[in-house]
Amino acid sequence: MTKAIERAHRIRRRAVVASGLPSRVDRRIVRSRARAEPRDRSRHLLLAAPGGGNVGDQAMLEAVLENTAGRVTLVVPDRASVELPEEFRQRVEVLEIPHLVYGTGAEHRASVASFGRALAGAAQLSVLGADVMDGRYSLPASVRRSNLARAAALAGVETRVIGFSWSDRARVAARRSLAAAARDGVRLLLRDPISAERARKDGIAPVEEVADVVFAARSVDASAADELLQHVTRPVALVNVSGLLAGRLDQTEEYVRIVEGLRSRGLHVLVIPHVDREQSGDMEACAALLARVGELPDVSSVPSILSPAQVRGLTARASITVTGRMHLAVMSLLHGVPALTLASQGKVEGLMQLFGTPELRIDAVPGFSAVVVDVVDQVLAADSAARQAIRQALPGVVAMAQRNTADLLASVHTGQA
Repeated sequence: MTKAIERAHRIRRRAVVASGLPSRVDRRIVRSRARAEPRDRSRHLLLAAPGGGNVGDQAMLEAVLENTAGRVTLVVPDRASVELPEEFRQRVEVLEIPHLVYGTGAEHRASVASFGRALAGAAQLSVLGADVMDGRYSLPASVRRSNLARAAALAGVETRVIGFSWSDRARVAARRSLAAAARDGVRLLLRDPISAERARKDGIAPVEEVADVVFAARSVDASAADELLQHVTRPVALVNVSGLLAGRLDQTEEYVRIVEGLRSRGLHVLVIPHVDREQSGDMEACAALLARVGELPDVSSVPSILSPAQVRGLTARASITVTGRMHLAVMSLLHGVPALTLASQGKVEGLMQLFGTPELRIDAVPGFSAVVVDVVDQVLAADSAARQAIRQALPGVVAMAQRNTADLLASVHTGQA
């Protein structure tokens, strides 16, 4: 047996153990990867977050694409789950693999084989980690993402998990699979210092500290802001009601009091949904608030989900934001706007630590409206300590966000975009 064949068998056996997927599927992944010619490994393979009406997931995807060059294969469960902006379409191939992360049985095995074929032409693999790695939303999906990353790394593909949070209550299987991925060479990029410390305490190493990749976004589209705010003369407060929190907490009356507090302080309130899904989407929760408030001249709403660039166009015009969605907070802070953010999943405190503004983290518990109004009074002024802290920290946070993608495809001949 030649050394090359022996090495191939070793890689194959290690990947079978690493992946946690059916061994036959793992062998197919590694076999397809081993057959690839090195000169063909010119694409970047990007495993997207769930998407499907979530502005935050779309914002992360676009931020990664804005900060990379060369050919990209974007792996998604459904082509309709992402909207690829025109400027990326010539260099980004969308590959639909429907059962890769969430499927079972034969359909899942076929999807992993498709992933293996895509991996054969990849120089690098990136997994958009977001908040789906610690098992708190879906344990099987978290484990699968870690296992796919580990199998790719064992097959010789440079692999990373981009900008993600880590809970203080991470599920055991998610913790073990991610720790194994780190040991076998997957780069783990934690998007806040608290998440990084939690991961270390869980025995996951090495980890790298970055910031959420959306802080590296550059595109801003003012068209929606121009239309929605054309008759507004007051300073603007963006208010988001999270449908995810609505399933755990009766928010409507709390937000009614928040809207009253913002209006009494001279602000126009713009209610903005951030996720449009049948389950846990924001449209119904925002509509319930508007129905309860009634028609008022200083309250209006965004009728549909906007693109990330359009959201940034709105946050650039805002004076303050109150939100149950973290990426609306990120896109507000990116413009120096204090974002009072309801916390329930353990990922907000790390974000606010990056800016030295712990007061902007609001516990999602009954009575939170009184806390929000009190913090609004602390941070609303143009010279408030919170605004100064955000302005001072922002350049460093943006630089940390750029670390997510700083060396992607740096050593690969990518050709023309």
